[in-house]
Amino acid sequence: MIVIPAIDLKEGKCVRLEQGLMERDTVFNDDPAAQALAWQAQGAELLHIVDLDGAFAGEPKNRSSIEAIVKALAIPTQLGGGIRDLATIEAYLGLGIGRVIIGTAAQRNPELVKAACARFPGRIVVGIDAKEGMVAVQGWAEVTGVTAVELAKRFEGDGVAAIVYTDISRDGMLQGPNIPATRALAEAISIPVIASGGVSSLKDIENLLAVEASGVTGVITGKAIYTGAINLAEAIALTRKANEKC
Repeated sequence: MIVIPAIDLKEGKCVRLEQGLMERDTVFNDDPAAQALAWQAQGAELLHIVDLDGAFAGEPKNRSSIEAIVKALAIPTQLGGGIRDLATIEAYLGLGIGRVIIGTAAQRNPELVKAACARFPGRIVVGIDAKEGMVAVQGWAEVTGVTAVELAKRFEGDGVAAIVYTDISRDGMLQGPNIPATRALAEAISIPVIASGGVSSLKDIENLLAVEASGVTGVITGKAIYTGAINLAEAIALTRKANEKC
């Protein structure tokens, strides 16, 4: 399991939201590329980027900031937010993004995931965001009648590289991740699961390491590393030490 720092982009700035609400944002850095370099310097192996404006608009909105991040880094990136078609996926991969995350479109158009996986093998991730177990789309503004497990199972065999699972009620709240739900999802599918939302301490990292065997291969952290609740380098060292024991 690896620790993945997050950069959420709003109007070209590095921000964090509480429970996915755009009006409840905190700006942490006006220079996303500089912030990305800081996380890389602390040992990050992968950077998670979200185009928040794009997620709500349904189309890319922070391309210049994303391009600056990719050009600055030596480590790979994964990007989500506003990705609704193959043309957008191809454009981002051409820009240098390592993997793209399909969220809203995965629920509304699962055939896009299948087509993208066939065309770009190993580079497609599905983002599943849930409120009380039910999938939420369109920048988390709309809750569907589909459970996270039901949606994830649709992609078995398609070649999806990973599922990023976010419990929206925990996101940005520093209350700890929803480990039972994350474990249940990982155990229900063969696709690797990346946990997201609510990570607030090294203890949370340890608790996720305890369910790594169920298929949890990564954890995304945002607000905790920005506020100093977690030292990213220490969190990375913790997971590497655990991996060495395996």
